[in-house]
Formats: sequence, C-alpha cells, structure tokens
Amino acid sequence: HLAQKNRQYFQSQALFVINLLSSPGSGKTTLLEKILHDCRNHCHIGVIVGDLATDNDAMRLLHQGAPIMQITTGNACHLEAKMIAQAVQQLNLAQLDLLIIENVGNLVCPAAYDLGENLRIVLLSVTEGEDKPLKYPTMFKSADIVIINKIDLSEAVEFKRDIALSNIQKIAPQAKIFELSAKTGQGITSLLAYLLKFKTPFLETSKRTR
Repeated sequence: HLAQKNRQYFQSQALFVINLLSSPGSGKTTLLEKILHDCRNHCHIGVIVGDLATDNDAMRLLHQGAPIMQITTGNACHLEAKMIAQAVQQLNLAQLDLLIIENVGNLVCPAAYDLGENLRIVLLSVTEGEDKPLKYPTMFKSADIVIINKIDLSEAVEFKRDIALSNIQKIAPQAKIFELSAKTGQGITSLLAYLLKFKTPFLETSKRTR
C-alpha cells in the first residue's frame, strides 16, 4: 500500500505531514501563507500544492520563503499517494520537519485517498453555509481537525455558528474544531499552538528511531 509506504518513509525522515482539504475558495492558500509566516521561527515547513491547472497558489506561497512543490493534476480531481511519493523526491526533507499538502479544491474525491499523512485537516468557510458537513459526510468523517474559516465574514453572510458546530459534531465527533480568520489572523494562534504541540512528540519519537 503506497500510502503506508509514504507514511513509513516520512517517519524515517522525522517528517510530520498534514493533508489540507477543502472546496475551492475556502481559504487554504491564505491559511498556508499565514502558517508559513507565523511559524518560520518555530519549524521548517515545506509545501506540496495540488491544482488541476496553473501554479498560482504555489507562486503565492513562494513569497513566504518556504520550499514549494507544485503538482498539476490535469483532469484528476485529487492527489494520490504515488504523486506525493514522486513530489517529495524534489524536496530536501532533511531540512524540513513539517510538510503540508494543499490538496485539490474538492470535497468529494480527495476524501477517499490516503496520501500517507499524519493529520488530515478539512477547511470550511462561513461563506459555504452550515450544511457542508451534512452534504459531504465522507470528507468530514475523515478529518482529524475541522477549521471554520473566514469568521470575520460571519455576520455579513448570516452564518449560523451553532448549527454549523452541531453539524460538524454530528458527522465528525472525532474532529477537533478551530474557528479562525486566515485573513485577519483571528484564532490562528490557538491552531498553530495545537499543531506544534501535536507534532513535537511525533518528531521526538521519529528522531530517536531515525
């Protein structure tokens, strides 16, 4: 199983891997820009960006100074473990301790594809409405973390927070929920603290067995 091979390889490299998923326009790239900027003094991050076409997102992220690898999938609506295995060969993993994979914007296909990640984050923006978890249960059931993004727009779009939280908890009771605005930075600190706390014991174990 290629995803498991990826996972074992990442562990041998003491690399913690996050798979970031959402529908198009939910704010994945803006969130990544914020993470790269705010974490630059805490850990070394690399990013793999998956898109059907164009390298626009990758070019945006390059401005943060992190190593970025672009995968253009063409007609494929998701990334696969094989694509990741090939892409990481282009990155110097010895210089990284965190790899974030920005998956293709899609709440259907990517849910079924394990890439070998340690943590799966699903991003939901308030502009998408409260019922996304009910419409796309497979994706949300697979999440370790669900982020409600663009909370600065909640009032403008009349986002019903209580209903959204209830829907997430109903479909994905296992998921830790964070509410934030990648644009303004509100709520980012608690997410980053959690990710760094989650990552540290894993890396210490990996480095001991390296």
